Amino acid sequence: MPLTPLEHCLVLEKARLVDAMRSLERSGAEITLVVDESGLLAGTMTDGDIRRALLQGASLESPLSPHVTRHFTSVSPGIGRAEVLDLMRARTLNQIPIVDADGKLAGLHLLRELIGAVERPNWAVVMAGGKGTRLLPLTEELPKPMIRVAGRPILERLVLHLVGHGIRRVFLAINYLGHMVEDHFGDGLKYGCQIEYLREEKPLGTGGALGLIPSKPADPLLVLNGDIVTQANVGALLECHRQGRHMATLGVRSYSHTVPFGCVEMENSRVVRFHEKPMLTRWINTGIYSLEPALLARIPADQEFPITGLFKDCIQRGESLGAYEIENEWIDVGQREQLKAARGG
Repeated sequence: MPLTPLEHCLVLEKARLVDAMRSLERSGAEITLVVDESGLLAGTMTDGDIRRALLQGASLESPLSPHVTRHFTSVSPGIGRAEVLDLMRARTLNQIPIVDADGKLAGLHLLRELIGAVERPNWAVVMAGGKGTRLLPLTEELPKPMIRVAGRPILERLVLHLVGHGIRRVFLAINYLGHMVEDHFGDGLKYGCQIEYLREEKPLGTGGALGLIPSKPADPLLVLNGDIVTQANVGALLECHRQGRHMATLGVRSYSHTVPFGCVEMENSRVVRFHEKPMLTRWINTGIYSLEPALLARIPADQEFPITGLFKDCIQRGESLGAYEIENEWIDVGQREQLKAARGG
């Protein structure tokens, strides 16, 4: 998550008002963080606080301590982007300090960074049309991507995450109970982006739905499954795709599984080696991709087509297929166990 350099925002509690003014000018964050000698966050100051102090008769050389705002909103280091944005909207804040369990300053969230200061030209498509049969009965009357995790639909988390990385045009591929998705998101204006809908009259799969995009994008396309909870750095994935000059780039993740049995190796019906409950590690597909626009022309019209079909075609043609490791949070909410984990259960 993007954080502004703290050294530009800090002043000591024993500093002067002029020091706070210089901090505001130096950081551009529109807030000064006041700390004591041990690094504990004592309070905050804005240019409004400084103006009020001067109007009350203080000079620029006066101590700032009497004018510090001691009651301020902060969050812990583990709070995600969506929750921070909610808090900023609810309290009309543009900055929120990050404070650890000991009261020490750990960072600073800025609204302009959370919503993506730099716009990207890339479009994104989120697959949100599946029935989620493995999560029945939860999905009898609710599409899987609209299931709530920590009070917010999974799909809304994805949209806000994309906006936070500068994506401003998002397509939602919908089918099962798609009207609920449309009713919730509308045109996307309140989420800081333009949302359009790829309406599948029948299930088209992760690849087939891409054939519904109304025009060819000029830049690599981001594609995401709509049932993942993630903080994946999609900007870094796009950069990996660009630098590697790949036709497609897959977000991958290392996954380990312990076999709950003792295993044996055999040669010609003879046991030659034992492995007691070995751990197997594999690279898995995370359902996050970057595609070159030219690949869209290879998608068959109006028929179900898995996106992996595109990747197999790239390999057969000898085209570069890249991989980018997703190291941030990633949970595939496909079964009850994963949903429970995403909800912190």
